[in-house]
Amino acid sequence: MSPARPVVTVVGLGADGWDGIGPRGHEALRAAEVVIGGPRQLDLLPAECAAERVPWPSPLRPAVPALLAAHADRRVCVLASGDPMFYGIGRTLVEALGDGAALRVLPHPSSASHACARLGWPLEETEVISLVGRPLDCLAAALHPRRRLLVLSAGADTPAEVAALLRRRGFGPTRMRVLEQLGGDRERLLEGTAEDWPHPPGDPLNLIALECVAAADTLRLSAVPGLPDEAYEHDGQLTKRHVRAATLAALAPAPGELLWDVGGGSGSIAIEWLRTHRGCRAVSVERDPARAERIARNAATLGVPGLRVVTGAAPAALAGLPTPDAVFIGGGATAPGLLDACWTALPAGGRLVANTVTLESEALLADWYRRYGGELVRIAVAHAVPVGGFTGWRQAMPVTQWSAVKSS
Repeated sequence: MSPARPVVTVVGLGADGWDGIGPRGHEALRAAEVVIGGPRQLDLLPAECAAERVPWPSPLRPAVPALLAAHADRRVCVLASGDPMFYGIGRTLVEALGDGAALRVLPHPSSASHACARLGWPLEETEVISLVGRPLDCLAAALHPRRRLLVLSAGADTPAEVAALLRRRGFGPTRMRVLEQLGGDRERLLEGTAEDWPHPPGDPLNLIALECVAAADTLRLSAVPGLPDEAYEHDGQLTKRHVRAATLAALAPAPGELLWDVGGGSGSIAIEWLRTHRGCRAVSVERDPARAERIARNAATLGVPGLRVVTGAAPAALAGLPTPDAVFIGGGATAPGLLDACWTALPAGGRLVANTVTLESEALLADWYRRYGGELVRIAVAHAVPVGGFTGWRQAMPVTQWSAVKSS
């Protein structure tokens, strides 16, 4: 039996460097044969740490397994900013080592903890959004009036980029505070509003605190499904607001689940699935290239740029996609083999929801309802409109919806 490899020790540190590391961290770094970290972090170590210093290569994530394997028989310490398990290197190391037991983590207070301590904000009531290695548009989904947010910056230019996004999304009056070098001797606070952010790029080690305020004419976007139709760019192919809310209720998204949105149109079902929880995932399949591009734009505007858009006709375009937890068919239900392909792709417990407005598709859904059960409902929505000097109802086309849970 080969001897177990030495445990990798991860030491969290802040802008205060060596002095802010506790006794156990000092002991581990002095005993290490190899210390891996960013160049800035390695420069914070004193001469008494005699280990070989290895900077992370770029890109970092794909290089981690090989780098750890190269030093598998040595005592290795990894330096991490703040708490390694909070948007840090800790998760990547656990994935590379295959077992949390192969890792010893000595955390430092995270930048979020430092910031909340400075601002007097309860950490448990403050949402944290990381823009490190993530698209700026991810921030848009978290913007709600009176909401407090902490944004982990990707660098010195991030505050100005965040201010510009807030202006585009109608949150120009938002109060912004940029906290640089938190916990260090060069700690600094910059303040302003997104509308007239006055500061040039500063220290790359910064965090942005936002107190969200919407401009008076900003479209209100709820945290629950059923966003206003005006929130979407579309060419008429849009599941309307009330039907959309009912459809998401039938799909029943849960954290970590994957949706196939087949016949994406404007992408509204997939987008609102993703907005229910940051752990949700979705693929939107749309055969029309112009609509596929529009779906991607809508996803970015509404804060879920991670939506995967596949351009192609289903069912052929479904080949090779990861197994879904739920499938929505918003169009093309009569395409040969489409319902069969979607139903076959679902695992036991998976959900399928299909909407239609045509008699031909309705007959098909009725047949599947007879075969597999579930629920067959008709959703009818009417809007009040002027009728001369009075008010009457204008009926939208009724939508027939079949939803079912696959039992085996």
